Amino acid sequence: MAFKVVVSQKEVTHQIEVEDGKALNGLVIGDEFDGGIVGLDGYTLKVTGGADKNGFTMKKDVPGTRRIKSLLSGGIGYHPKSDGVKRRKTVRGNTIADDIVQVNTVVVSAGSKAIADILGVGDEEEEE
Repeated sequence: MAFKVVVSQKEVTHQIEVEDGKALNGLVIGDEFDGGIVGLDGYTLKVTGGADKNGFTMKKDVPGTRRIKSLLSGGIGYHPKSDGVKRRKTVRGNTIADDIVQVNTVVVSAGSKAIADILGVGDEEEEE
């Protein structure tokens, strides 16, 4: 199943479509992996979160790949409008599985080439 890998580097974010996601299965939020898996040779990426096929976010303190209804008072998955408000919301576990369609990452160590150069985006000339 194809999924998206969102790579954040300082204030620039790039989105990469990955066809074979089996290499990332089993990684937990906070794990580091080689960027060559997603086409970024020389880069090391760290998993910071993600979302499943129904849009439920991954939460670091929920173990495994399961989906649970958790009582949240703020943070990932719920942002209350006033202090002291809690709500039961559905969140996803912290492990990447087949149901995950988006994986959020940050760059831990950069490669020799810029991400924009590797992906071929950026300096596009406007045609008139």
